[in-house]
Amino acid sequence: MGAGEREEEARRAYDAVAGTYAATVPERFAQDVRGRSMVAAFAELVARGGAGPVADLGCGPGHVTAFLQTLGVPAYGVDISALTVAGARRAHPRLRFEVGSLAALDAADGSLGGVLSWWSLLHTPPVERPAVFGEWHRALAPGGYVLLGFHVGEGQSQVRAAYGHEDVDYVIELIRPEELIAELAVAGFAREALLLLPGVRREQACLLVRKA
Repeated sequence: MGAGEREEEARRAYDAVAGTYAATVPERFAQDVRGRSMVAAFAELVARGGAGPVADLGCGPGHVTAFLQTLGVPAYGVDISALTVAGARRAHPRLRFEVGSLAALDAADGSLGGVLSWWSLLHTPPVERPAVFGEWHRALAPGGYVLLGFHVGEGQSQVRAAYGHEDVDYVIELIRPEELIAELAVAGFAREALLLLPGVRREQACLLVRKA
């Protein structure tokens, strides 16, 4: 299944669960002290660089975009699901949210201070990741930061029930941190920090890199 098919798969799934997703995920983030600490550190680094806004890719209901704003970092959200974006706009009417893809940003070359991919890269097939990273590199200012959150592992995991819905069906990619670091290095990013965390079903990771 190619990138376009996987994006369509994710769009259908998140359109289906948009309501319960928006009711569940912000509270989980509010309880995630370590994850929020990584986002806060990322925000401080971006603010110090003063290079531009953060694109929150796979923004979901917009809670992390709003969190970045409270930290003094201009941010806007992008998500593949139109229904999710509509919910984010209702929840945060003063912020910008748009429907879009990780691999095609509506941003000029070098215009972003940061890119946040908080558990959104998991819908991208490994063969497509270099193109995604190349797009992020293009849009980031020199010295700009990327923060990624992802599930640790190898291969794929099939999801057939999520957020109270039994009628979803999509695949998520499990990622080895060392593999991702190597791919990002090829794309022109240098590792800054890696945090490994226990998860309910599998280990999780937060990876911070910088455009070299």
